[in-house]
Amino acid sequence: MNSFHKEITVSVDDLDDLNHVNNVRYVQWIQDISKEHWQTKASPIMQDEVIWVVLSHHIEYKSAAVLNDRIKITTYIDSSSGAKSIRVVEMKHAVTNKLLVKSSTEWCLLESKSYKPMRIPDDIKEIFI
Repeated sequence: MNSFHKEITVSVDDLDDLNHVNNVRYVQWIQDISKEHWQTKASPIMQDEVIWVVLSHHIEYKSAAVLNDRIKITTYIDSSSGAKSIRVVEMKHAVTNKLLVKSSTEWCLLESKSYKPMRIPDDIKEIFI
């Protein structure tokens, strides 16, 4: 498993009315780290030839994060079959290592010119193993 990590610090703009990180912000961070992982690992040719689209998100909110918390975000590909891939994202408090959020997102690979689903080629699978 080839995981990808980054750390962020919660800012005022991330908070909801309860002064916790807003659920919408977590979804944005899931999207952001997924895109960053793809752009870091995939060649420019791969990135030009294909695109990924979300089919579904399953998100479990385990604990709240608040202003100035440091959050470690980790993502990896759990499985791939046909044109679909399951990506897991975990967010943990960087100091306590307490799980805050865990998501599983089903992505579909599309050919970039036609937007038609395509089977995930071995060269793409290999960069995420």
